[in-house]
This record gives sequence, C-alpha cells and structure tokens, in this order.
Amino acid sequence: MVVIGAGHAGLAASHFLTERSIDHVVLERGEVANSWRRERWESLRLLTPNWQSRLPGLPYAGADPDGYMTAGEVVELVDRFAAVSRAPVRTGTNVTSVSGVDGGYHVTTSRGEIRCRAVVIASGACNQPAVPRISEAVPASVEQVTPLEYQSPAKLADGGVLVVGASATGVQLASEIRASGRPVTLSVGEHVRLPRTYRGRDILWWMDASGVWDQRYDEVDDLTRARRLPSPQLVGTPERGTLDLNALAAAGVELVGRWAAVRDGRALFSGGLRNVFSLADLKMERLLATFDEWARAHGHDGSPERFAPTRVPASTRLQLDLGSGEIRTVVWATGFRPDYRWLDVPVVDPKGQLRHDGGAVESPGLYALGLPVLRRRKSTFIHGIEDDARDVIAHLAGYLAVRR
Repeated sequence: MVVIGAGHAGLAASHFLTERSIDHVVLERGEVANSWRRERWESLRLLTPNWQSRLPGLPYAGADPDGYMTAGEVVELVDRFAAVSRAPVRTGTNVTSVSGVDGGYHVTTSRGEIRCRAVVIASGACNQPAVPRISEAVPASVEQVTPLEYQSPAKLADGGVLVVGASATGVQLASEIRASGRPVTLSVGEHVRLPRTYRGRDILWWMDASGVWDQRYDEVDDLTRARRLPSPQLVGTPERGTLDLNALAAAGVELVGRWAAVRDGRALFSGGLRNVFSLADLKMERLLATFDEWARAHGHDGSPERFAPTRVPASTRLQLDLGSGEIRTVVWATGFRPDYRWLDVPVVDPKGQLRHDGGAVESPGLYALGLPVLRRRKSTFIHGIEDDARDVIAHLAGYLAVRR
C-alpha cells in the first residue's frame, strides 16, 4: 500500500502499518518534513508547548518542556521520527495521479507507477493559500504575499503593510512586521481569542487536561463548522505572552473590519467590529468557564481569571486608497486549503475538501490523516496524530483483511 506525504502524519501512519506488518511505501515530493523546511517564515514557532511535541514511540525528552519549537526544531523532530521508525520513505517522488482500478488504486509518480490495494492521503491541509478573489483587483503597485512566501519583514517592500486575517498567522505576522518599524493595518474577521496562559498554566494544558482536545468528531454538534474554525490567536515565545487584538493595538497596529471589496482602487472594509470582538470575547469566556468547571471537579488550585474585553477603536476606517502609496504590501493571512488536483477519484466536494468519515474516505481503501478534526479536535496538532493514526490504520487493516 501507499502513504502520500512524509510529514508527521504520514510517518505516524507508517509507524502503525509497520507495527501491523503491512507492507507499504511512503511517497514524498521533497524531503521528510518538506513543508516545515520550505514553507515557513523565519521566526515561526509552534503554538503548542514542547511537552506536546510527541509522536508515536517518541516522547519529548528535551530540557525545555514549556518552550515552543522553531521550524528547524520541528524538522529535527520529524527527521528523528522517520529514522527511529525506519519508515520506507521515497523522497523526491511527486504523486501526479491516484485513480481507482480493479478494487485497488493506480498511483502515478514522477518516478514510476505503483499498483496498491489501499492509499493513505497524508499530504496536509495547508498545501495552498486560500486567497480571496478580491486580490485580483489590487493595484499592481502593491506587492501581495502569502504566508507560504513570507520570510521576514526585511524582505518586504518599504512602507505600510496591510495584513488580512486575524487568526494565529495574521496576528503573528502583524506583530512581527510592526516591531520592524513599519506601519501595519490588520483586517479583522471572525477569530478565536485565547490567552497564552490561564491560572498559571499554558492554555493548551487546559485544552488537554480538561478533555476538550479529545472530543471525537462524532460528538461535535456542528462538525463542518468545527473543521473550518480559525486557528486561535496564539504565539509561542519564551515570554509566553498573550498576542490578542488589545496587544496589537497597544503596539500601534491599526485595526479595521473584514476586507469586503475593492472599488476604484480602494479597499472597502465592513463595519461592525464591536460585534466581531464581542463574539470572540464571549466564546473565550465560555471556554474558560469550562476549564473552571473542570478545575473545581478535579480539585485544581487557583482562582478563575477574566480578561479585559477587546477594545473597540474610537474610530475605524471603512476604506483605504491602495493607490496612494500608504500600503506597499498586502499579506494574505486568510487561511489555507488542501490540493487534491492529482486525485482522480470522485471524493472531493465542491469546496475542495475530502468527503470522509473519521478518515475513511468515501472510496473503499482510501484513507486520510492530518486534516482538521479528522477524528478529534486535536487532529492537526503533532501530538494529536498518534490516536488518529492508530484508529485509521486499524480500520485500514480490517479492510485489507476482509479483501484477502
């Protein structure tokens, strides 16, 4: 059988396939952990603390459990996992087509063809930036970059920067670019606000301990929405500081509403920031209340904390002249989407997402790993892959056993 992708998800699949003595090969277009090597900005760190950077059979054993790994350290971790698990990886092998044939699959690659009974798609959920159509109306004088292209503020054009999107990537890039001395405007839409620490512990400790992250996909009320939920406004720094909109405004970042349109060379922003802020604050308070309830039930020390509401600017611009020279660069931090153009099996919905049930794709023998809320809320995080991969490979093994 074939596993597509040699990131942490594909290697976890390989680990459990090997454990079950299922013959397989892992195909990787570049190198092991390729996206971490080639598609991350220079200062990027994980949002999760190091103690959560564990993989099947490879717990974190470093000296800084409460720190946050750099992209380079993630590469080292995944490299080590590939070596320890002795994964049968073929690097430099680009998959150009997967099609169904004779109860199995035909995989065409840049280095030949493979016939197999099953395929695990572990190619990632962030293959392409999700840039809205309004980007086509931005004047040519304004440079446009995505997080896959962004490296550092020094490599941007001199002058003002408009960052679009206020999830984890957007707030991190807005903060870094503003700290370089450039004027920064941040276009804010729906977002998830979280403090970095709560009641003396990392906020993600609470997600883990309280069981929120272990909630199964078939227990989630609105699974489609959960899978599209923006990443939380967090940053991993030695100071363990909170990076929310209040912190950005205090640093001099101008907040505007969601970018709705471009008309006559002017960016038009929606109003209603107060409502957007209030909704994010309300959801944060509800989550913290969940943690408080768990703490009471488990005798955890400490008192509940509450945080100041997101401050609404006294006035916000509803439009910005993109031809005036005020903005020299637009950074599209508007999310990502997977790339399944090579998948010649009718299992992709009109929005480009795989149709699957907990990782079992609609076509028998086809599986997926590493997608948002695949089987649990923690599915896309490094430490979340172990449980998902174990379950998916168990299902796959059962399928192969029946097909013999």
